[in-house]
Amino acid sequence: MLTPGGPSPRTARVLLAALLTLLVAALIVPASSGPASAGTAPAGGTLPVAGAVPVGRVVVIGVPGLRWADLDPERTPTLWALADRGSTASLSTRAVPPEGLPVTCPAAGWLTVSAGQRAASPGPGCGAIPAPVAAGDGGTASVPGWPALVAAQQSSPFKARLGLLADAVTAAGGKVAAIGPGAALAAADGSGRVAAYAATPAALPDLAPYALVVAEAGEITRAWTGDGQVSPPATQSTPSTTQATPPAAPSTTQPARSTASAPESTAFPVRAAPSTTTAGAEREPADLDGEARREAVSAADRTVGEVLSKVPQGATVLVAGISDSGSVAHLHVAIASGGPYGRGWLTAASTRQRALVTITDITATVTHLLGIPTPEGVVGRAWSGGGAAPPAAEAARGPADADLASQVLREVREPFFIALVSAQLLFYALAAIVVRRHRRMLTATRVVATVSAALPVSIFLAQLVPWWSLRHPMPALLGTIVAFAALVAGLAYAGPWRGRVLGPPAVVAGVSSLALLADVVTGSRLQVNAVAGYEPVTGGRFYGFGNMAFAVYSTGTILLLAAVAHALRRRPRLAVAVCVAYGLLAIAGDGWPTWGADFGGVPSFVLGVAVCVLMTAGRRVSVLRLGVIGLAGAALISLIAVADWLRPADQRTHLGAFVQQIIGGDGGSVVGRKLGAMLHTLGNLPLTLLSVVALAFLFLVLARPSRWGAAALSLAYAQAPELRAGLIGALTAAFAGFLINDSGIAIPAMALTVAVPLALAASVHALQLAPPTTAARSSAPAEATAPPTA
Repeated sequence: MLTPGGPSPRTARVLLAALLTLLVAALIVPASSGPASAGTAPAGGTLPVAGAVPVGRVVVIGVPGLRWADLDPERTPTLWALADRGSTASLSTRAVPPEGLPVTCPAAGWLTVSAGQRAASPGPGCGAIPAPVAAGDGGTASVPGWPALVAAQQSSPFKARLGLLADAVTAAGGKVAAIGPGAALAAADGSGRVAAYAATPAALPDLAPYALVVAEAGEITRAWTGDGQVSPPATQSTPSTTQATPPAAPSTTQPARSTASAPESTAFPVRAAPSTTTAGAEREPADLDGEARREAVSAADRTVGEVLSKVPQGATVLVAGISDSGSVAHLHVAIASGGPYGRGWLTAASTRQRALVTITDITATVTHLLGIPTPEGVVGRAWSGGGAAPPAAEAARGPADADLASQVLREVREPFFIALVSAQLLFYALAAIVVRRHRRMLTATRVVATVSAALPVSIFLAQLVPWWSLRHPMPALLGTIVAFAALVAGLAYAGPWRGRVLGPPAVVAGVSSLALLADVVTGSRLQVNAVAGYEPVTGGRFYGFGNMAFAVYSTGTILLLAAVAHALRRRPRLAVAVCVAYGLLAIAGDGWPTWGADFGGVPSFVLGVAVCVLMTAGRRVSVLRLGVIGLAGAALISLIAVADWLRPADQRTHLGAFVQQIIGGDGGSVVGRKLGAMLHTLGNLPLTLLSVVALAFLFLVLARPSRWGAAALSLAYAQAPELRAGLIGALTAAFAGFLINDSGIAIPAMALTVAVPLALAASVHALQLAPPTTAARSSAPAEATAPPTA
């Protein structure tokens, strides 16, 4: 440790306080000014300033199920031309999925546009949307079963408020019209009333009187659902806790046409389930594909053209693939044309990714374009310019490739983790034998351990290569990850540092820390569609640190700090200063709203870094100090979140949104949902087993005497005492992260996948450098299996 000649307690406290002050100032100033992308204008113009009266006109054309792979200059000439002159992106349509189906149903997609928040539709599957009930007073209509739709949101964790969009437009003095039954769901006000409704574009010839027109080109999903409801397979019994149980479906296979005199039902009509293929078993949902899909897409294109022919001069057109059209979730089409949008990519502050927006952004985009305030409760952000884009022929390939990556990821993620866990368990078993009995194989074990420790960061580096587009994606993924891991390990042994116990581990830890820090600073692109990252299709997160990436990042950072402290052990004051400075920079990278934006990571990261720094400085780590440090970490991220909340609502990240949820009384449900998710991860047998075996290997193999009498970990501690501080700090951060993050066991599993192989590499090297001892002179098991007491 750095006790001899180390900094005085007063100096250490002053230095720590000064750096904390600078960190907080650095966090608050950018948070109050907001990210640059949040207020940037769409390509070709500026966003209107919110006012009291709608400015201009907006036409939203929903084409449920439309994907970028569907577009073709011959088959869909209207959409192709619109994409060529407008701004484009992939659309994540994640709403509240029905029970047993991981998709967004058409009704849920339209309701999400209505609320600006993820919404649910009643029923166990995706049924056809019933036509509104005409009121007979100038084209007004009402959505049948509106109370059931509202009730379904109350049982959903997102508590979407239906009708927010129409209420905001009408409150500002604008008129709203809907074309098609799905569009009526999005255009209805809070009472379920649609001010002007037409079943087809021909029935509403003049769009000029309306500030907002929502139109449906529903041919794709109508072809998908057919004459009946698409229901989940009977074998899928996973219960849904987010939707109300629907009332019994009508007995007819076709819904009755609504009339002016028909009474409104209190239940949202759901079509009857299709005929069963076996006794008591419902038909599995089939994806719309082949010629049937191509014909439906062409028909939708013609409907879009019919709507566009009526769009008033100067109106802005938004085209969105509102929902899925099969049993598998996809990314869909987003196009904005006219008004401020010219040719280019779309983005939004909600994703911070070029050419990626979300369905909840549509609501905020409409209010911004109309120049009216965005209602509280709308979680999306307005679509804005994401840079220049090539012509449609090239531009369509990018979003289509992103959807392909998401589909391949869905197929390879589970087998990849099974392969990773199996390989780790086998390696630990073989390494245990080598460390205790086969000294001649120590060099090979050391190299393999270094490669193994580099695998987690290589998972993200692999995104630099489009492995998903190759013919055999699973072997391509494994080969790419192993190649990057070998490259990192090669760097670890390339320089003079390879002869030092902490030399190669320091390189791997440094790459793990610096690569992921650089990634979040530059837009988090390495985590998008990575097997340990996040999926735009599921829409859980689009930027910043995901929990698995945080585990790799925090572990790499803390072990890097230990290696730096060891390298500077003859200059203890400088060692502490450097460790504190980089530790705080790394924490800032994790929690800064425009970078990592990781609410749950900061407290555990602060705890781990503080334990490492205190131990390298020779200070005792007591329960009281741990408690104070933990509270400081919680206070720091709370301060960051409040600073983010102080920004305008359309510029906040999810940190500020969480503060607003607490103020609105929804914080408890959010915390409860995340706590439940964390506990549920304990049922992940592969990751739980990996965590247990890794800890057993660390404490029962490395920390105990070998056949030569010396405990490998004890020898490593003797030659590099700072390794002890790094391991305990990394384990502290990992298990604190396990307790306060919804990914639960995934965090320690990923952290141990970095820490234990690096500890093994250092221990094996120390064992090679030390002369063999006899069993009679065996050293005691390594200390440092727990933090020292006060």
